[in-house]
Amino acid sequence: QAFFCLLLCVPWGSSCPPSCQCTERAGAKAVLCSSRHLEEIPKDIPKDAVFLKLDANSITRIPSNAFRHLSHLEELDLSRNAIEKIDRAAFKGVAAGLRTLDLSSNRIRSIPKEALLALNAKLRLANNPWHCECALQEVLWEARLDPDSVQDITCHTAPREEYVGKPLLQVLDAGVNFCSVRQRTTDVAMFITMFGWFAMVIVYVICYVRHNREDTCKHVEYLKSLPSTQGHAE
Repeated sequence: QAFFCLLLCVPWGSSCPPSCQCTERAGAKAVLCSSRHLEEIPKDIPKDAVFLKLDANSITRIPSNAFRHLSHLEELDLSRNAIEKIDRAAFKGVAAGLRTLDLSSNRIRSIPKEALLALNAKLRLANNPWHCECALQEVLWEARLDPDSVQDITCHTAPREEYVGKPLLQVLDAGVNFCSVRQRTTDVAMFITMFGWFAMVIVYVICYVRHNREDTCKHVEYLKSLPSTQGHAE
C-alpha cells in the first residue's frame, strides 16, 4: 500500500481511463481506480500496467478474459467490491505473471476452481459469504493462499449446520472432506438409478410371464372345448 502511495506522486504521460489515476515509479506502471463507483472493469486499462487497484467499487462480476490484454500485470486488487460471479476464464492471460490477487470482502459464495488453480499468484479470499463445498476445499489445498488471511475464509453456508460460522480450515482439520461427501451423494444417486432400472426390468418380466400364462390358459381351455377325435370316429 505504501508503494501505491508513492506511485501517486508520479503521473503517467500515456493514456489512462478517465475514472482512474495512472502513475509510474522506477518503470513500474500502476492504474489506481479505487473508490470510483465503478460497476464493471474499465475497458481501456493500459496494456503495460503492472499494478491495478480496483478496490472499494461496485463491481459485481469478473467476466472471461477481463484482463487478458494486461500481460505485464503482477498485482491485482479487487477487494471490497460486490463481486458475486467469477467466470472460469476470468484471469486467462495473466495467470503466469500475476503475483498477488486480492478478492477479499466481496459477495463470493462459490468460484470455479479452474479460475484460480491455474494462477501462481498469492490469493486473498477472506471475508466472503462462502458456501463450503468440494471446489472451495480444492482451492484451499492447491492454490497459493495468503497465510495471514486463510483463517478468515469462513463457512457462511455448508451441507451441515454445525459447520456454519466456522473457518473452513478448522472444519477440514477436524477431518471433514466435502469432496467425499459429494462422491457419496453421487454414488447414492447412481445406486438409486440402477435400482430403478432393475425394478422396471423385474416388473416387465413379471408382466410378460403373467401375460403369457394367461394366453396359455386360454389356449388350453380352447383346446378342451373342441370336439375330440374319438367322438368324431363314433
